[in-house]
Amino acid sequence: MLKLALPQLAPAWLNREAGLEIVMNTIRQAAAESCDLIVFPECFVPGYPFWLSGTGGARFNCDKQKQLFAHYSDQAVIVGRGDLDVVGRLLQEHQLACYLGIIERASDRSGHSLYCSYVYFDATGKIQSVHRKLQPTYEERLVWAPGDGQGLVTHSLGEFTVGGLNCWENWMPLSRAALYAQGEDLHIACWPGCLRNTEDLTPVLAKEGRSFCVSVSGLITAAEVRDDTPYADEIREALAESPANGGSCVAAPDGSWVLEPLIDESGVRYCELDPAWVRRERQNFDPAGHYSRPDVTRLVVNRQRQAVAEFQD
Repeated sequence: MLKLALPQLAPAWLNREAGLEIVMNTIRQAAAESCDLIVFPECFVPGYPFWLSGTGGARFNCDKQKQLFAHYSDQAVIVGRGDLDVVGRLLQEHQLACYLGIIERASDRSGHSLYCSYVYFDATGKIQSVHRKLQPTYEERLVWAPGDGQGLVTHSLGEFTVGGLNCWENWMPLSRAALYAQGEDLHIACWPGCLRNTEDLTPVLAKEGRSFCVSVSGLITAAEVRDDTPYADEIREALAESPANGGSCVAAPDGSWVLEPLIDESGVRYCELDPAWVRRERQNFDPAGHYSRPDVTRLVVNRQRQAVAEFQD
């Protein structure tokens, strides 16, 4: 059995250090419950760019948008700088694996462009993968760069093989197939937070993969906008109706609920996942095994990290 911690929380919006404190406090809480895996929402540190819709995010060469982007960039996570080292040390102390959604300032891509990345730490606290979201959704393209396939990997965790995708990547059949092909039987879908994203898709993906499917979502209200955020009052007005109401849930390999979607409530829920349930459901359908036809259809995945130059010194 694998014990899962499913936090549905509001981030310390646009504040990296305070956000990491929330992450670490939640890890301690999960460790006290003897959990094996904790999963956080999409871009939880430092948060989702909720300002775009309400502040004219698509205006070209706009000083307001430049200032907001610069603030976002300043609060983003630089993995190579060691921003996540404290998280890794805490996970190592408690022998707890973790998926953490971040906004990444990528040193290997100029150090200024931003990526929506999902980071997997194993139970020794070591970062095993940083998956940059392949295709930012709609207005996200105004602030996030498209990622690459390097993070399309799975990880062994007890008797499970776990993989994760960001938000609407979970709608991309070939991205899911890339994980199925590596034996994934515990799928983590991270979201900024909305019931409409999770209540229908989560059981569908569980049945498609004959896997456990976990959707983890965040919360946001105007109250999370800090006074030191540029244009804070304007953003609070735009967030008068919460765009992120949660919807975190867990579906079993037959599509039934392990944890039903929860909205408008903050907290951490727990459940135990039985790998034998996967084996029972794979008896009649295994998407990358006996029910595949690689002689007819096959997928090619480029997992190289993208770069604009290759230096041969």
